Formats: sequence, C-alpha cells, structure tokens
Amino acid sequence: MATIAPEKPEYRTSPTAYEVLVEHLKQHPEDTPQHTHPYDVSRSDIYFEDRWQPIFAEMRAKGPLHYVPESPYGPYWNVVSNKAIQHVEALPELFSSSWEHGGITILEREEEEGLELPMFIAMDRPKHTGQRRTVAPAFTPKEMKRMDEEIRQRTGELLDSLPRGEVFDWVDTVSIELTTGMLAILFGFPWEDRRLLTYWSDWAGDTEIATVKDLTAEREKVLHEMGAYFQQLWMQRAQEEPGPDLISMMINSPAMNQMDPREFMGNLVLLIVGGNDTTRNTMSGIIHAFDKFPDQRKLFEEQPDLIPNAVQECIRYQTPLAHMRRTASEDTELFGEQIKKGDKLILWYLSANRDEALFEEADKLDITRENARRQLAFGYGIHRCVGARLAELQLRILLEEMHKRRMRVHVAGDVERVRANFVHGFRKLEVEVTEF
Repeated sequence: MATIAPEKPEYRTSPTAYEVLVEHLKQHPEDTPQHTHPYDVSRSDIYFEDRWQPIFAEMRAKGPLHYVPESPYGPYWNVVSNKAIQHVEALPELFSSSWEHGGITILEREEEEGLELPMFIAMDRPKHTGQRRTVAPAFTPKEMKRMDEEIRQRTGELLDSLPRGEVFDWVDTVSIELTTGMLAILFGFPWEDRRLLTYWSDWAGDTEIATVKDLTAEREKVLHEMGAYFQQLWMQRAQEEPGPDLISMMINSPAMNQMDPREFMGNLVLLIVGGNDTTRNTMSGIIHAFDKFPDQRKLFEEQPDLIPNAVQECIRYQTPLAHMRRTASEDTELFGEQIKKGDKLILWYLSANRDEALFEEADKLDITRENARRQLAFGYGIHRCVGARLAELQLRILLEEMHKRRMRVHVAGDVERVRANFVHGFRKLEVEVTEF
C-alpha cells in the first residue's frame, strides 16, 4: 500500500515526546512537577529509578485506600490492593470511566482541555458496550488461531536476524518492531510507515507531558497529524470491500461509523497505546526479569511447557500500564473511607500485582506461580483489555521461538526505564544474545 499522507512528520529525525519533555524541563526547571506528599506516587522518578515497590508495600500494609490531598494532578485516592481494585472495577456505574468525568488516567480535565479524546475505554454503558463490540471480533480465539502462523513467522525471522556477539538495544530491535508490525497488520496500516504508530503512541501515552502547558500545542499537532493520516485511510477503506482490519470494522459498525473526529482519534489512541506500549514493554520486561532471576530463566530453558504460565507471570511482574482512573459518580463508603462525588480514584495495577495478600513473595519472578493468572495488568470487569488474548499470543510465541533457537539473552549494557506514571516499561535495554 502506498504512503498516504505526504505531510506526515519525519519520525526518524523528529524528537520523541520524551526528548521534547526532557529538553523543555532543562530550559524551564520551574515546570518540573512538584510532589510533597509521601504517598503521591504520581511522581515519575520512582518508576524511572525503579524504587516504587516499598512505597506501595507500605501503603498496602496500612490499608487499601490512601488519600493524597495535593499533587500536580490534583487530589486523588490511591487504591492499592488487588481486592479493592477488583471491587471498584466491578461497580462501573458508581465509579465512572467516562472522559466526561475525567477519563482513565490521573490527568485533570483542564490538563486535557482541547485534547479530550473520547474512546470506548473512557465511556460508560451503554455507549461503551456498542463500541467495544465493534472491535472485539478482531480478538476472538478464532482470529488468534488465524494470526498464529503469521506472528510466528515474523517473530522467527526477526530472531534469526539478531546479531550474535555484539550488544544491541532489545527495545528498539525486537519489542518495538514486533508490536508495531502487529499493529500495522491489525489496522491494515502502510508497512513502510509503521514506526509512525510508535511515534504517535509515545506522544499520546505520556501523562507528564500533558501537565506542561507550553507543550500542549505540540502534542495537539502530533495527534492531529495522526488523525489526518487515519482519516485518509478511512476514506480509502470506505471505497473498498469490507476487510478484517480494525478500520473496516469501524466503518461497517453502526456504533462507530458516525464518530466525530475527536472520538475517532480517541479510539485510535486507545488501540495504538493499548496494543503498542503494553506488549512492547512486557517483551522487554521478560528479558530484564529473566536476567535478574537466572534461576527462572533456567527453568524456562529446561521446561518449555511452563511457557504459557511464564507469560502470565511476566505480565504480572512487569505490569506495563501502572494505573487506570475512575471517578466517583456519587458519595459512597469504600473500605471504611468516605468517598465524595467527583473524587478521583487511581487504581494502581502494579501495586495489585505485587499484593502479598494474593501473591507469595510478590517481588520475585516465579514462572511456576500457581495463581499468576490472577494478575490485574489487563484490568477487570467490563473494561478488561479487549486485546488481552493477542498480547498473550505474541508473548507466548516470542518465548516459544526463543526456546526453539536455544536463545539466551543477557543484559549487557544500558538499562533505561520509561519516566512516566502511566506507561511502565523500558526505553532502552542493551543486550547480547548467546545460546543455552
């Protein structure tokens, strides 16, 4: 398929969202978010430096909910236990996901002013139901079976191309390439432009950049470029026979074919960030965790039948999206705390997945863990990740194809984590490949 948008940004040389933010804060240190409350875990440095675990452990030991009266994102409740998060997610009428009430991230509505993007994960019933049903057929067991061979072939070819005896960045070479390619196939997206999906995903998924008012225009420009590109794809698909790609599904759905431009952009952001950041960060997290816990890597090498459970355990251990947000639609009591209408509740999935009440020795990777499937990285209830099966399939195939090639991956250089409170993962992971 030919390139469609000649005015697209040259993403190979354009600075990423992260680079723009870092440069801005260097020049304007006064814009650096200030955090004073000990339980204000919206601060991105604790994730960048990988020192968030004891803070959440201390909160869990004291109770499932903790109020933070002041933060760069306004006041909010930390919901930190597995049980409490499931309880909140099981009451979608009482605890709203709607963008009209604040949406699904810790951001304040005024921080998103002019950039509010309705998407079905940030909608309540009944609208959520119709739009989710539109894209759900792309992720059925039947579709997963159909895609298995293609994913396996692409994964195998990429692993075979990796250099031996030299250090390279696993994030860029493997994690981004595999997940961006998968997204391109799902959208029927021009293959030569697939890295645009990564570029847009980073701009859309960075909550911290949205707090810097001076960068709002740049962020909006990037998102509008994304919308314009996809609008042309939409117009092209509308002239063609219906296909299995997500854009065709939207065009032929009464629930989605009348979306206004912002709603269209919002659902694109959801599908791109949901399909890109999450799987790509777990693909990197698996490698880092196996290197940190060599006994578990040895188990994987000796017992490939553990791979399906290892996938669940690695998702639990990594937790690629740190949080989701809900807003109370009325006054209520929750685990002994008085919640007021309009209160913001932040569901910390990475805390739920390290909850000692459910997971023994939760800070350790254990690919034999019997209840690894109880991880909450995909959420819970009506908003559970619609693409969970596809993420699991990609991760399982990656491990199977690595095992087939007796591939062992060592961390051999720089490790740089994402500096963010929403997306939780790796920006760089320098590795070397050997054999076992």
